[in-house]
Amino acid sequence: MLEANNTTAELPAIPGKRYFTIGEVSELCGVKPHVLRYWEQEFPQLKPVKRRGNRRYYQRQDVLMIRQIRSLLYEQGFTIGGARQQLSGEKSKEDSQRSQQIIRQLRVELEEVLQLLKR
Repeated sequence: MLEANNTTAELPAIPGKRYFTIGEVSELCGVKPHVLRYWEQEFPQLKPVKRRGNRRYYQRQDVLMIRQIRSLLYEQGFTIGGARQQLSGEKSKEDSQRSQQIIRQLRVELEEVLQLLKR
């Protein structure tokens, strides 16, 4: 059952804190705590820090990831599996772009070294 009573545009701004409790994240993302715990099992990208008594502490990137998952499921109509695949595909694209950027930078540096050696 979908619990999408807020759209992403209506979600509150994320405060400038380092860690958020599950209750705070629930309010920031418009998702109940039990749903957040379930999503942790379904989405490997979602790994909150666990401390004393197995308490969860989410970081800003976790909150952004939860909002993205929420959007995929509730607004774009993806299934859990489809959302998981979409997120892993985006990660692969980011990794590919990052790798290409590193290769370009290495090439530039190697060409500079080659010019120094030719002198």
